[in-house]
Amino acid sequence: MKLATEAKATATRSTERDKSFCEFFAGIGLVREGLKTSGWRCVYANDNDPKKQQLYEAHFSADHFHLEDVRDTDRVLAEIAKSPTLATASFPCIDLSLAGWGRGLHGNHSSTFFGFSNAIAAMSRRRPKLLLIENVNGLLTSHDGKDFQAVATTLASLGYFLDSFVLDARFFVPQSRQRVFIVGVHRSVVKQAPVVRSNGSALDPWRASIDRTAKVRPKRLRQLMESTEIETGWIATPIAVPDTEAAHLRNYIDLDDTQDWWNKAQVDKHYEMMSDLHKSQVNAMMNDQNAIHVGTIYRRKRYGKTRAEVRFDGIAGCLRVPRGGSARQIVIVIDQGKLGIRWMSPREYARLQGAPDFPLVGRPNQQMAGFGDAVCVPVIEWIDKHVLSPIYESIA
Repeated sequence: MKLATEAKATATRSTERDKSFCEFFAGIGLVREGLKTSGWRCVYANDNDPKKQQLYEAHFSADHFHLEDVRDTDRVLAEIAKSPTLATASFPCIDLSLAGWGRGLHGNHSSTFFGFSNAIAAMSRRRPKLLLIENVNGLLTSHDGKDFQAVATTLASLGYFLDSFVLDARFFVPQSRQRVFIVGVHRSVVKQAPVVRSNGSALDPWRASIDRTAKVRPKRLRQLMESTEIETGWIATPIAVPDTEAAHLRNYIDLDDTQDWWNKAQVDKHYEMMSDLHKSQVNAMMNDQNAIHVGTIYRRKRYGKTRAEVRFDGIAGCLRVPRGGSARQIVIVIDQGKLGIRWMSPREYARLQGAPDFPLVGRPNQQMAGFGDAVCVPVIEWIDKHVLSPIYESIA
Protein backbone atom coordinates (compact mmCIF):
# COMPACT_ATOMS: atom_id res chain seq x y z
CA MET A 1 0.00 0.00 0.00
CA LYS A 2 2.82 2.36 0.94
CA LEU A 3 4.71 1.56 -2.27
CA ALA A 4 1.60 2.20 -4.37
CA THR A 5 1.04 5.53 -2.65
CA GLU A 6 4.65 6.55 -3.16
CA ALA A 7 4.52 5.54 -6.82
CA LYS A 8 1.37 7.60 -7.33
CA ALA A 9 2.97 10.60 -5.65
CA THR A 10 6.06 10.25 -7.83
CA ALA A 11 3.95 10.06 -10.97
CA THR A 12 2.02 13.16 -9.88
CA ARG A 13 5.23 15.10 -9.23
CA SER A 14 6.57 14.01 -12.63
CA THR A 15 3.42 15.18 -14.40
CA GLU A 16 3.48 18.52 -12.62
CA ARG A 17 7.16 18.96 -13.44
CA ASP A 18 6.65 18.24 -17.15
CA LYS A 19 3.50 20.34 -17.50
CA SER A 20 5.50 23.53 -17.85
CA PHE A 21 4.95 26.48 -20.16
CA CYS A 22 6.38 29.81 -21.26
CA GLU A 23 4.01 32.76 -21.54
CA PHE A 24 5.13 35.19 -24.25
CA PHE A 25 3.41 38.60 -24.45
CA ALA A 26 2.22 37.77 -20.94
CA GLY A 27 0.60 41.10 -20.15
CA ILE A 28 -0.96 40.80 -16.71
CA GLY A 29 -0.95 36.99 -16.90
CA LEU A 30 -4.51 35.93 -17.75
CA VAL A 31 -3.30 33.04 -19.93
CA ARG A 32 -1.46 31.77 -16.88
CA GLU A 33 -4.56 32.33 -14.78
CA GLY A 34 -6.54 30.09 -17.15
CA LEU A 35 -3.92 27.34 -17.36
CA LYS A 36 -3.10 27.02 -13.67
CA THR A 37 -6.41 25.27 -12.90
CA SER A 38 -5.23 21.98 -14.45
CA GLY A 39 -1.68 22.15 -13.15
CA TRP A 40 0.25 23.94 -15.87
CA ARG A 41 3.31 25.59 -14.34
CA CYS A 42 4.66 28.84 -15.77
CA VAL A 43 8.47 28.84 -15.90
CA TYR A 44 8.97 32.01 -17.94
CA ALA A 45 6.84 35.09 -18.66
CA ASN A 46 7.85 37.78 -21.12
CA ASP A 47 6.51 41.27 -21.81
CA ASN A 48 7.97 44.72 -22.43
CA ASP A 49 5.40 46.79 -20.50
CA PRO A 50 6.44 47.66 -16.92
CA LYS A 51 2.89 48.72 -16.02
CA LYS A 52 1.57 45.28 -16.94
CA GLN A 53 4.48 43.72 -15.10
CA GLN A 54 3.35 45.53 -11.94
CA LEU A 55 -0.12 43.95 -12.19
CA TYR A 56 1.34 40.54 -13.08
CA GLU A 57 3.67 40.50 -10.11
CA ALA A 58 0.93 41.66 -7.72
CA HIS A 59 -0.80 38.34 -8.40
CA PHE A 60 1.97 35.91 -9.36
CA SER A 61 5.53 35.25 -8.35
CA ALA A 62 8.04 37.82 -9.52
CA ASP A 63 10.92 35.42 -10.02
CA HIS A 64 10.38 34.58 -13.68
CA PHE A 65 8.90 37.71 -15.30
CA HIS A 66 11.31 38.95 -17.94
CA LEU A 67 10.81 42.59 -18.92
CA GLU A 68 12.33 42.50 -22.40
CA ASP A 69 11.58 43.01 -26.08
CA VAL A 70 10.83 39.55 -27.44
CA ARG A 71 12.87 40.40 -30.53
CA ASP A 72 16.07 40.25 -28.50
CA THR A 73 16.40 36.50 -28.98
CA ASP A 74 19.64 36.01 -27.08
CA ARG A 75 18.37 37.76 -23.96
CA VAL A 76 15.10 35.83 -24.08
CA LEU A 77 16.73 32.42 -24.46
CA ALA A 78 19.20 33.18 -21.68
CA GLU A 79 16.23 33.30 -19.28
CA ILE A 80 14.68 29.97 -20.35
CA ALA A 81 16.64 27.27 -18.54
CA LYS A 82 14.83 24.17 -19.81
CA SER A 83 12.56 23.19 -22.65
CA PRO A 84 8.91 23.87 -21.76
CA THR A 85 6.12 21.57 -22.94
CA LEU A 86 3.99 24.52 -24.08
CA ALA A 87 4.60 28.07 -25.30
CA THR A 88 1.78 30.62 -25.52
CA ALA A 89 1.81 33.90 -27.43
CA SER A 90 -0.87 36.60 -27.40
CA PHE A 91 1.04 38.92 -29.68
CA PRO A 92 -0.09 42.57 -30.12
CA CYS A 93 -3.25 42.98 -32.17
CA ILE A 94 -3.30 46.69 -32.91
CA ASP A 95 -1.89 46.42 -36.45
CA LEU A 96 -4.40 43.65 -37.26
CA SER A 97 -7.44 45.56 -35.98
CA LEU A 98 -9.31 48.47 -37.53
CA ALA A 99 -7.30 50.80 -35.29
CA GLY A 100 -4.08 49.64 -36.92
CA TRP A 101 -4.74 51.24 -40.33
CA GLY A 102 -4.09 47.94 -42.12
CA ARG A 103 -0.41 47.65 -41.22
CA GLY A 104 -0.84 43.96 -40.43
CA LEU A 105 2.18 41.81 -39.62
CA HIS A 106 4.41 44.53 -41.07
CA GLY A 107 3.33 46.97 -38.35
CA ASN A 108 5.69 47.78 -35.51
CA HIS A 109 3.46 46.08 -32.92
CA SER A 110 2.07 42.94 -34.57
CA SER A 111 5.38 42.18 -36.29
CA THR A 112 6.66 41.13 -32.87
CA PHE A 113 5.11 37.76 -33.73
CA PHE A 114 8.32 37.12 -35.65
CA GLY A 115 10.30 37.87 -32.49
CA PHE A 116 8.37 35.03 -30.85
CA SER A 117 8.85 32.66 -33.80
CA ASN A 118 12.58 33.46 -33.88
CA ALA A 119 12.83 32.55 -30.21
CA ILE A 120 11.08 29.22 -30.84
CA ALA A 121 13.32 28.59 -33.85
CA ALA A 122 16.44 29.27 -31.79
CA MET A 123 15.38 26.66 -29.23
CA SER A 124 16.26 24.10 -31.90
CA ARG A 125 16.10 20.59 -30.39
CA ARG A 126 14.37 21.78 -27.22
CA ARG A 127 11.37 23.38 -28.90
CA PRO A 128 8.06 23.15 -27.02
CA LYS A 129 5.85 20.25 -28.03
CA LEU A 130 2.76 22.50 -28.03
CA LEU A 131 1.99 26.09 -29.05
CA LEU A 132 -1.04 28.29 -28.40
CA ILE A 133 -1.27 31.54 -30.39
CA GLU A 134 -4.04 34.12 -29.86
CA ASN A 135 -5.13 37.26 -31.68
CA VAL A 136 -8.14 39.24 -32.88
CA ASN A 137 -10.47 38.20 -35.70
CA GLY A 138 -8.70 40.73 -37.89
CA LEU A 139 -5.96 38.14 -38.33
CA LEU A 140 -8.33 36.30 -40.69
CA THR A 141 -8.96 39.33 -42.91
CA SER A 142 -5.75 41.36 -42.61
CA HIS A 143 -4.24 41.74 -46.08
CA ASP A 144 -6.99 39.47 -47.41
CA GLY A 145 -5.90 36.58 -45.20
CA LYS A 146 -2.23 36.74 -46.14
CA ASP A 147 -1.22 37.60 -42.56
CA PHE A 148 -2.95 34.48 -41.22
CA GLN A 149 -1.18 32.46 -43.90
CA ALA A 150 2.16 34.03 -42.94
CA VAL A 151 1.66 33.06 -39.30
CA ALA A 152 0.67 29.52 -40.29
CA THR A 153 3.54 28.94 -42.71
CA THR A 154 6.05 30.35 -40.21
CA LEU A 155 4.90 28.03 -37.42
CA ALA A 156 4.77 25.05 -39.78
CA SER A 157 8.34 25.74 -40.90
CA LEU A 158 9.35 25.17 -37.26
CA GLY A 159 7.87 21.66 -37.34
CA TYR A 160 4.35 22.26 -36.03
CA PHE A 161 1.14 20.72 -37.34
CA LEU A 162 -1.61 23.32 -36.91
CA ASP A 163 -5.24 23.74 -36.00
CA SER A 164 -7.24 26.94 -35.61
CA PHE A 165 -10.59 27.96 -34.18
CA VAL A 166 -12.49 31.02 -32.98
CA LEU A 167 -13.96 31.33 -29.51
CA ASP A 168 -16.16 34.12 -28.17
CA ALA A 169 -15.96 35.09 -24.50
CA ARG A 170 -19.76 35.48 -24.46
CA PHE A 171 -20.07 31.70 -24.08
CA PHE A 172 -18.67 32.13 -20.56
CA VAL A 173 -19.05 35.77 -19.48
CA PRO A 174 -21.34 38.58 -20.69
CA GLN A 175 -18.77 40.13 -23.02
CA SER A 176 -18.70 39.99 -26.81
CA ARG A 177 -15.05 39.11 -27.49
CA GLN A 178 -14.17 36.86 -30.43
CA ARG A 179 -10.58 35.71 -30.70
CA VAL A 180 -8.68 33.50 -33.15
CA PHE A 181 -6.55 30.72 -31.67
CA ILE A 182 -3.91 28.64 -33.42
CA VAL A 183 -2.69 25.41 -31.79
CA GLY A 184 0.60 23.87 -32.85
CA VAL A 185 1.59 20.25 -32.19
CA HIS A 186 5.20 19.42 -32.96
CA ARG A 187 5.85 16.73 -35.56
CA SER A 188 7.73 14.66 -32.98
CA VAL A 189 4.48 13.96 -31.09
CA VAL A 190 1.68 14.60 -33.57
CA LYS A 191 1.03 10.89 -34.26
CA GLN A 192 -0.20 10.39 -30.70
CA ALA A 193 -2.58 13.35 -30.80
CA PRO A 194 -5.16 14.80 -33.24
CA VAL A 195 -6.65 13.92 -36.64
CA VAL A 196 -4.30 14.87 -39.50
CA ARG A 197 -5.69 16.12 -42.80
CA SER A 198 -5.49 13.59 -45.64
CA ASN A 199 -5.06 15.55 -48.84
CA GLY A 200 -7.08 14.20 -51.72
CA SER A 201 -9.17 11.81 -49.65
CA ALA A 202 -12.91 11.93 -50.27
CA LEU A 203 -13.61 10.61 -46.78
CA ASP A 204 -11.16 12.72 -44.87
CA PRO A 205 -11.78 12.45 -41.08
CA TRP A 206 -10.12 15.88 -40.73
CA ARG A 207 -12.72 17.55 -42.91
CA ALA A 208 -15.53 15.79 -41.06
CA SER A 209 -14.14 17.01 -37.74
CA ILE A 210 -13.83 20.57 -39.06
CA ASP A 211 -17.36 20.59 -40.45
CA ARG A 212 -18.83 19.26 -37.18
CA THR A 213 -17.40 22.22 -35.32
CA ALA A 214 -18.28 24.97 -37.79
CA LYS A 215 -19.54 27.08 -34.90
CA VAL A 216 -15.97 27.55 -33.70
CA ARG A 217 -14.37 27.23 -37.13
CA PRO A 218 -16.33 29.75 -39.23
CA LYS A 219 -16.42 29.75 -43.01
CA ARG A 220 -13.63 32.30 -43.50
CA LEU A 221 -11.29 30.33 -41.23
CA ARG A 222 -12.11 27.02 -42.93
CA GLN A 223 -11.40 28.58 -46.33
CA LEU A 224 -7.99 29.79 -45.14
CA MET A 225 -7.11 26.45 -43.60
CA GLU A 226 -8.06 24.58 -46.77
CA SER A 227 -6.25 26.98 -49.12
CA THR A 228 -3.05 27.44 -47.11
CA GLU A 229 -0.46 24.83 -47.93
CA ILE A 230 1.96 24.29 -45.07
CA GLU A 231 4.95 21.95 -44.97
CA THR A 232 3.63 19.96 -42.02
CA GLY A 233 -0.16 19.70 -42.21
CA TRP A 234 -3.47 20.77 -40.75
CA ILE A 235 -4.96 18.81 -37.86
CA ALA A 236 -8.27 18.72 -36.00
CA THR A 237 -7.69 19.02 -32.27
CA PRO A 238 -10.52 17.85 -29.99
CA ILE A 239 -12.04 21.30 -29.42
CA ALA A 240 -15.70 21.21 -28.41
CA VAL A 241 -18.39 23.76 -29.21
CA PRO A 242 -19.30 25.39 -25.88
CA ASP A 243 -22.86 24.80 -24.78
CA THR A 244 -22.57 27.12 -21.80
CA GLU A 245 -24.55 30.34 -21.36
CA ALA A 246 -23.16 33.34 -19.52
CA ALA A 247 -25.06 35.11 -16.77
CA HIS A 248 -26.65 38.49 -17.51
CA LEU A 249 -24.46 41.59 -17.42
CA ARG A 250 -26.34 42.91 -14.38
CA ASN A 251 -24.63 40.24 -12.27
CA TYR A 252 -21.24 41.78 -13.07
CA ILE A 253 -22.08 45.48 -12.53
CA ASP A 254 -22.10 47.33 -9.19
CA LEU A 255 -25.35 49.21 -8.69
CA ASP A 256 -24.80 50.82 -5.29
CA ASP A 257 -24.55 54.53 -4.56
CA THR A 258 -20.84 54.40 -3.74
CA GLN A 259 -20.00 54.13 -7.45
CA ASP A 260 -18.78 57.22 -9.31
CA TRP A 261 -22.07 58.01 -11.03
CA TRP A 262 -22.05 61.03 -13.32
CA ASN A 263 -23.81 64.28 -12.50
CA LYS A 264 -26.95 65.41 -14.30
CA ALA A 265 -25.06 67.51 -16.85
CA GLN A 266 -22.91 64.54 -17.92
CA VAL A 267 -25.94 62.24 -18.07
CA ASP A 268 -27.95 64.74 -20.12
CA LYS A 269 -25.01 65.25 -22.49
CA HIS A 270 -24.80 61.54 -23.27
CA TYR A 271 -28.57 61.20 -23.55
CA GLU A 272 -28.54 63.91 -26.22
CA MET A 273 -25.76 62.04 -28.03
CA MET A 274 -28.07 59.05 -28.55
CA SER A 275 -29.90 58.46 -31.81
CA ASP A 276 -33.69 58.80 -31.83
CA LEU A 277 -33.99 55.01 -31.84
CA HIS A 278 -31.81 54.62 -28.76
CA LYS A 279 -33.53 57.52 -26.99
CA SER A 280 -36.90 55.84 -27.51
CA GLN A 281 -35.50 52.60 -26.08
CA VAL A 282 -34.19 54.40 -23.00
CA ASN A 283 -37.43 56.35 -22.60
CA ALA A 284 -39.50 53.15 -22.64
CA MET A 285 -37.31 51.66 -19.92
CA MET A 286 -37.57 54.82 -17.83
CA ASN A 287 -41.34 54.55 -18.00
CA ASP A 288 -41.09 51.07 -16.49
CA GLN A 289 -41.15 51.84 -12.76
CA ASN A 290 -40.87 48.22 -11.63
CA ALA A 291 -37.64 47.01 -13.21
CA ILE A 292 -33.88 47.53 -13.29
CA HIS A 293 -32.26 47.68 -16.72
CA VAL A 294 -28.47 47.36 -17.04
CA GLY A 295 -26.58 48.00 -20.24
CA THR A 296 -23.50 49.58 -21.76
CA ILE A 297 -22.65 52.53 -23.98
CA TYR A 298 -19.86 53.04 -26.49
CA ARG A 299 -19.20 56.44 -28.00
CA ARG A 300 -18.73 56.15 -31.76
CA LYS A 301 -18.38 58.47 -34.74
CA ARG A 302 -21.37 58.18 -37.07
CA TYR A 303 -21.61 60.43 -40.13
CA GLY A 304 -19.32 63.01 -38.56
CA LYS A 305 -21.12 63.07 -35.19
CA THR A 306 -20.25 61.39 -31.89
CA ARG A 307 -23.05 59.04 -30.90
CA ALA A 308 -23.69 57.30 -27.59
CA GLU A 309 -24.81 53.82 -28.68
CA VAL A 310 -26.64 51.82 -26.01
CA ARG A 311 -26.82 48.06 -25.62
CA PHE A 312 -29.32 46.29 -23.35
CA ASP A 313 -29.02 42.67 -24.51
CA GLY A 314 -27.24 41.55 -21.34
CA ILE A 315 -23.84 41.45 -23.08
CA ALA A 316 -21.10 44.06 -22.81
CA GLY A 317 -19.15 45.13 -25.85
CA CYS A 318 -15.56 44.02 -26.28
CA LEU A 319 -13.33 45.54 -23.61
CA ARG A 320 -10.55 47.69 -25.04
CA VAL A 321 -7.44 49.50 -23.96
CA PRO A 322 -8.71 52.92 -22.75
CA ARG A 323 -6.88 55.16 -25.20
CA GLY A 324 -9.30 58.07 -25.40
CA GLY A 325 -12.95 58.28 -24.39
CA SER A 326 -14.29 56.36 -27.38
CA ALA A 327 -12.37 53.25 -26.28
CA ARG A 328 -13.74 53.20 -22.74
CA GLN A 329 -16.93 51.34 -22.00
CA ILE A 330 -19.75 53.12 -20.17
CA VAL A 331 -22.31 51.61 -17.81
CA ILE A 332 -25.95 52.69 -18.11
CA VAL A 333 -28.50 51.72 -15.45
CA ILE A 334 -32.21 52.53 -15.37
CA ASP A 335 -33.53 51.76 -11.91
CA GLN A 336 -37.26 52.32 -11.37
CA GLY A 337 -37.32 55.19 -13.86
CA LYS A 338 -34.07 56.82 -12.74
CA LEU A 339 -31.23 57.07 -15.28
CA GLY A 340 -27.65 56.55 -14.10
CA ILE A 341 -24.49 56.58 -16.23
CA ARG A 342 -20.78 56.20 -15.37
CA TRP A 343 -17.53 54.74 -16.61
CA MET A 344 -17.13 51.00 -16.17
CA SER A 345 -14.77 50.31 -13.27
CA PRO A 346 -11.53 48.29 -13.33
CA ARG A 347 -13.13 45.70 -11.03
CA GLU A 348 -15.95 45.24 -13.55
CA TYR A 349 -13.34 44.86 -16.30
CA ALA A 350 -11.73 42.11 -14.22
CA ARG A 351 -15.05 40.32 -13.76
CA LEU A 352 -15.81 40.45 -17.49
CA GLN A 353 -12.42 38.90 -18.19
CA GLY A 354 -13.17 36.04 -15.80
CA ALA A 355 -10.74 37.22 -13.11
CA PRO A 356 -13.04 38.78 -10.49
CA ASP A 357 -10.54 38.64 -7.61
CA PHE A 358 -7.45 39.75 -9.51
CA PRO A 359 -5.54 42.32 -7.38
CA LEU A 360 -5.77 45.88 -8.67
CA VAL A 361 -2.60 47.94 -8.35
CA GLY A 362 -1.54 51.16 -10.02
CA ARG A 363 -3.87 53.73 -11.57
CA PRO A 364 -7.34 52.89 -12.98
CA ASN A 365 -6.30 53.44 -16.61
CA GLN A 366 -3.33 51.12 -16.07
CA GLN A 367 -5.66 48.46 -14.68
CA MET A 368 -8.21 48.78 -17.50
CA ALA A 369 -5.42 48.70 -20.09
CA GLY A 370 -4.14 45.48 -18.56
CA PHE A 371 -7.53 43.78 -18.72
CA GLY A 372 -8.60 45.31 -22.03
CA ASP A 373 -5.47 43.97 -23.70
CA ALA A 374 -5.76 40.45 -22.26
CA VAL A 375 -7.49 37.13 -22.90
CA CYS A 376 -10.63 35.94 -21.15
CA VAL A 377 -9.71 33.42 -18.45
CA PRO A 378 -12.58 30.90 -18.91
CA VAL A 379 -11.85 30.79 -22.65
CA ILE A 380 -8.31 29.63 -21.88
CA GLU A 381 -9.67 27.14 -19.35
CA TRP A 382 -11.98 25.74 -22.04
CA ILE A 383 -9.14 25.37 -24.55
CA ASP A 384 -7.00 23.72 -21.91
CA LYS A 385 -9.74 21.28 -20.91
CA HIS A 386 -10.68 20.27 -24.47
CA VAL A 387 -7.39 20.65 -26.36
CA LEU A 388 -4.15 21.28 -24.47
CA SER A 389 -4.45 18.92 -21.52
CA PRO A 390 -5.90 16.03 -23.60
CA ILE A 391 -3.02 16.33 -26.07
CA TYR A 392 -0.54 16.62 -23.20
CA GLU A 393 -1.90 13.43 -21.63
CA SER A 394 -1.56 11.62 -24.94
CA ILE A 395 2.09 12.57 -25.41
CA ALA A 396 3.32 12.62 -21.78
